[in-house]
Amino acid sequence: MTQKSLLYLLFAAIFYSCTEKEAPLPNIVLIMGDDIGFSDLGAYGGEIETPNINRLADGGLRFTTFYNMAKCNPTRSTMLTGLYAGGEGAVHIANLTKQAGYSNIMSGKEHFDPWVPEYCKAEKVFDHSFYFWATTEYFLPPSGEFQRPFYLEGKEIKADEIEHEISPMYKTDFITDYALKWLDETFTKEDPFFLYLPYHAAHYPLQARPEDISKYRGKYLKGWDVLRKERFEKMQEIGVLPKGATLSPPENNLNKSRGPFLPDYTDYYAWDSLSDAKKDSLDLEMAVYAAIIDRMDQNIGRVLKKLEENGKLDNTIIMYLNDNGSCPFYTNKVLDVQPGPADSYWSLRTNWAILGNTPFRQHKQSGLEGGSHTPFIAYWPGKIAPNTITDQVGHVVDIAPTFLDLLNIQYPDSIQGYASLPLHGSSLLPIFMGEQRKEPEFFISGMDKFRMFRSGDYKIVRMNGGEWELYHIKNDPSELVNLADTMPDKVNELAMNYESTLVASANELP
Repeated sequence: MTQKSLLYLLFAAIFYSCTEKEAPLPNIVLIMGDDIGFSDLGAYGGEIETPNINRLADGGLRFTTFYNMAKCNPTRSTMLTGLYAGGEGAVHIANLTKQAGYSNIMSGKEHFDPWVPEYCKAEKVFDHSFYFWATTEYFLPPSGEFQRPFYLEGKEIKADEIEHEISPMYKTDFITDYALKWLDETFTKEDPFFLYLPYHAAHYPLQARPEDISKYRGKYLKGWDVLRKERFEKMQEIGVLPKGATLSPPENNLNKSRGPFLPDYTDYYAWDSLSDAKKDSLDLEMAVYAAIIDRMDQNIGRVLKKLEENGKLDNTIIMYLNDNGSCPFYTNKVLDVQPGPADSYWSLRTNWAILGNTPFRQHKQSGLEGGSHTPFIAYWPGKIAPNTITDQVGHVVDIAPTFLDLLNIQYPDSIQGYASLPLHGSSLLPIFMGEQRKEPEFFISGMDKFRMFRSGDYKIVRMNGGEWELYHIKNDPSELVNLADTMPDKVNELAMNYESTLVASANELP
């Protein structure tokens, strides 16, 4: 080769390296539902209309087995820090996106465990934030008796100061209003964005817009027994159940820590045993619950439309999940007003929660699958294969490591003057890309008296602080056969491994 040819090749190589652009970082949208059962969404077998969530599922990846922490605050604490428990040195995922040059937006519910540092609060890590702490109404009741404060950019604001496009004000709508407003601002910049959208739907109280309720009125008169079988068959048909899952028999709510214990709310009873008047009242209760989820899906559709109209959707990864299973605890406060309007305050009962958590046992707070199992959908056009389903296991603790992979950055050595606490999970990105991920050594969920610890093929779980139960979770994902008496050595092995994780975390789990 001549010297001239060599110079030409060298020049071409330099020119190519200088002009080749790295792939832009993806925008990230993380959406969370609240107190929604595994089977409630259309994409997971439910009859509730969720066309926008279904669109994400049809265009992306669904997990058959994905865990949360079985309750609002521990799920958010673990998901946003990548830690089962921690303290000073915890790193919020919005710190990671900020490090990578993102604009950060949050609109929705904030609720943390006491171990989460003050510097992880919304106004500390997001460029824009609108949030409320724990439970607030969907409408603002005329008396405001149960209303808790809202915060805009870290400052408490009154209800009449909340910006909203539709009257009367409805929380799911104005949560989205703020998100869309701030998205418009980010679109004027070159920076990618991270939008965290933790809705309050479908947490009690059961309040919904009349037009949404009317869509479902009468659809639940066939009752929870028939609907549960129909959902299970649909879930089998679309392939969203873990392998080996069977329909668990209905049972009472076994949680003894959340009273009052009213049989009408805590105990299972057959639908056919009820009077027509009672069936009509219960149909309304479930219709309002369905309407709350429907409204959330409508608002997710508003976000998708905004991204699409501004040419952002193709380079955006969207993840959807719930914070825990369906919630059946009695919290009714206004008994002379039926579920639905602003001056009502009702909660869902055990029998409807059993339907929501099809095919699993038990509910919110419990480490049994009905409390800790969530839908998880990941959508990323051109990257995640459409309409795919994985039986690999994931957990909310894996989301922070996934962010690190997406952002292609190193985990910071320190945060706010503290040495950063090592992450407890591992990235889901290999699963997103259709590859096999090395399964983490263990998964933890459930509140302390209702804890679960899963490792490999087995899982231990306890109820009400009782003895550990043992399940071969790969063969028996519905947890119908307790092996504790026949395999005590396995129970002891997993219990010791669980205790060692508490020491390693340098903090007690909630």
